[in-house]
Amino acid sequence: MYIDMAVYTIKVSQQLPISLEHAWDFISSPYNLQKITPAEMNFKILNGVKPEDKMHAGQVIVYSLTPLLGIRTEWVTEITHMHQHEYFIDEQRFGPYSLWHHMHSLKAIDGGVQMDDVIHYKLPFGILGQLIHFVLIRKKLKTLFDYRRITLEKLFGKM
Repeated sequence: MYIDMAVYTIKVSQQLPISLEHAWDFISSPYNLQKITPAEMNFKILNGVKPEDKMHAGQVIVYSLTPLLGIRTEWVTEITHMHQHEYFIDEQRFGPYSLWHHMHSLKAIDGGVQMDDVIHYKLPFGILGQLIHFVLIRKKLKTLFDYRRITLEKLFGKM
């Protein structure tokens, strides 16, 4: 018996010259996801999240996007864990991955804040999923997180 256990990990770290509170206010608003996602991905929240809404453990966010090849998909995530001003975790409940576990964390540093993201993910379709990852997905995710880094620097400055 063969069991495909190809779980991939992305680690991204960024320092911004803003306070911990300011960074938390920004990232704890699901509405701001649209601001840090490339326009060509057509990111749209579908379940009525408003700009003033703040996330909380147990919150389910439903959105649609066009991640690859013009294919529109719905994605449902749940905020499974949250500790104010420190971290939150979103996990996919329905969407394109077999596994998506994303921890967003913050810590105050001299002159600003450090934002860290650790994502563990797995694609469906076994060996075909691994091939798609090698050819398309890893590059797309790198582009997405590069875009987020640049956008956050434009919004808040660079350290």
